[in-house]
Amino acid sequence: MFTGIVAEAGEVRAVTDDEGGRRLTIAADEVLSDLNHGASVSVSGACLTVESFDEESFEVFLASETVEKTYFDEVAVGDAVNLERALRADDRLDGHFVQGHVDTVTEVVDVRRVGEDGEVLRTSEESSGAPPRGGWEYEFAVPEGYEAYVADKGSVALDGISLTVAERGEGTFTVAVIPTTRELTNLSEKEPGDPVHLEVDVLAKYVERMLAE
Repeated sequence: MFTGIVAEAGEVRAVTDDEGGRRLTIAADEVLSDLNHGASVSVSGACLTVESFDEESFEVFLASETVEKTYFDEVAVGDAVNLERALRADDRLDGHFVQGHVDTVTEVVDVRRVGEDGEVLRTSEESSGAPPRGGWEYEFAVPEGYEAYVADKGSVALDGISLTVAERGEGTFTVAVIPTTRELTNLSEKEPGDPVHLEVDVLAKYVERMLAE
């Protein structure tokens, strides 16, 4: 279990196709502290098990099922991935409960700079440079079959980041991203058309199941 509070953005150092899946070597810093063999790490929202590690990086294996359900079939050396260690019993829950089970892949529709008053300052076509104090808005597509799980003010995990739905549109939803979150995660590299892992709120899944029964 995770909280969606990303510790850092690691860098993919090696990608190796193996029997039954794919192996990634990821360079990191903070998450390597007290890391051990068999530890769980959220890699851009997918809960993966550490198979080996050293002072600079760690290695994880993705089964074919995980590769097919994520965009890790397209991951390349140099790509940034969001990293978070598993939640401990005495940890503070600053985000929301994130299982690390990617539901599906969505894509970025638009990226907008916004001022402190919420006014859009620039579109994604002009999004280079330092962000304003107000932050950013990221708009994503609502994947087919997940419409019921994405609601205004509801929680979602996008590439493992706990975010709140600011607005639900026609086939899309928007989240507000503060500069600190953008700089700490791979959102700073995401552009319209880029894939993003989506995990909807587990509580929404349980509510939907209870209502169905």
